[in-house]
Amino acid sequence: MRLLYSFLLIVCSLLTACSTTTVYIVRHGEKVNETDTTNLNPAGYARAAALAQRLANQHVDSIFSTPYRRTRQTVQPLAQQLGLQVVDYPAKPTEAIVNRVSRIKNKTVLVVGHSNTILEIAKGLGAHPAMTKIESGDFDNLLQVKIRRGLFRKSITFSQTTYGQITPP
Repeated sequence: MRLLYSFLLIVCSLLTACSTTTVYIVRHGEKVNETDTTNLNPAGYARAAALAQRLANQHVDSIFSTPYRRTRQTVQPLAQQLGLQVVDYPAKPTEAIVNRVSRIKNKTVLVVGHSNTILEIAKGLGAHPAMTKIESGDFDNLLQVKIRRGLFRKSITFSQTTYGQITPP
């Protein structure tokens, strides 16, 4: 009996070691101006609604946002729709959110950041984005990092798409 219990404990441990975490990463929507305390403008609110529509059926479990108005306003429609609290994280250093998200297993997470942080976050999670910079007028990127943990290895897949109104080049 003791051997059976030990065997079941080992099997359970091995099964819980396997997981897939999906992380969506976006930049805040269009903003009124360049100040730190600015709100979204009408296009930004439309983008926030588009984000909520795009991710409504993706089983998002957690939403992380920097403490700025524009980032919180970007995720508010989705958070409200899903009944989730938005958890603040510091914009810099990006290692803080990378470390936090890296510990999450078998969940779907949304992280909203800034033009100078979203690619860093994706890279910190092990992705290899082709883009090297998010331009100041570029708001439509939806990055997805899938972290698959197996018994003996971890694999990362990365995809990039857009959502809402396409940002003109």
